Amino acid sequence: MSMGVIIAVIVVIAAVVGAVAYYAFVAQGGAEIVVVDGSSTVFPVTFAWAEAFNVPGQRQVVVRFSGTGGGFEKFCRGETDLSDASRPIRQSETDLCTSNGITGIEEFLVAYDGLSVVVNHNNIWAENLTVAQLCRIWTSNTSAGACGGAGAHVTRWNELDPNWPAQDINLYGPGTDSGTFDYFVEVILDPFDEAITADFLPSEDDNFLVQGIAGDQYALGYFGYAYAIANPASLKILAIDDEDPANGDGPILPSEETVKDRTYAPLSRPLYVYGNGRSLGRQVVEDFLRFGFSSQGQVLVGQTGYVTLNANEVQAQLAKL
Repeated sequence: MSMGVIIAVIVVIAAVVGAVAYYAFVAQGGAEIVVVDGSSTVFPVTFAWAEAFNVPGQRQVVVRFSGTGGGFEKFCRGETDLSDASRPIRQSETDLCTSNGITGIEEFLVAYDGLSVVVNHNNIWAENLTVAQLCRIWTSNTSAGACGGAGAHVTRWNELDPNWPAQDINLYGPGTDSGTFDYFVEVILDPFDEAITADFLPSEDDNFLVQGIAGDQYALGYFGYAYAIANPASLKILAIDDEDPANGDGPILPSEETVKDRTYAPLSRPLYVYGNGRSLGRQVVEDFLRFGFSSQGQVLVGQTGYVTLNANEVQAQLAKL
């Protein structure tokens, strides 16, 4: 089964399992339940772990996604045991947890991602973009001095290159509850002191974004590397040039190698799972995380399309348990 089919299937399963199986197991009292929510980017990792870890009637890890921010809201209300996150927890979120009696928050590094900028597979003109061009696409600033002087917000492909089509750039991106949204704004727009345009179709569901771009020749969007490489027949990943004269590498595509050595800049990033004192005090939660950091768990991370931790990083995470 292709990774694209797997991701499409697990989203459906997640909805069904999250809404039905969770309550069925609780009602039967036949299994220990662990509830995970948060980032759709990290979802394939914890879902893959859960599939291999679960034992019917004994232990059941239920994995859903509502975006990193939405996941932290649930986590800080005590509704979940673990929270998937594609960015670090904010102080305001930690304060919310504390105010609700959720303490002992622990961050676990689980993988690395190369946040991918993608277009429709029928886009035959664009192969790479610079960070400044990405800024011009996504900024709301219409002044000529926007994006460090690179130019104003663009809405058509030929405004980036006169040889490209005189067609609207139809933007798809994560919603504001997404850690991927936060990270993209931080590394692409914040360095230029720019605010993001409101003219894009948002969703916390990466598969929705995949489908939108796959059906629109003039679309452009961004999401986690696992979702990008899972759909090679419908999407094309663009190489990104960070324009840093210190490295002179030019446009770089995300890959296991370029994410691991951080030459895919500035869009390489860590992915996390968060626990708290109460959840980590449960043996089944600890066992689940230990499984994730086992050799089998790390193989599963690689199979999702993300970059695995090295041996020292794995041991550092295990030391937190």
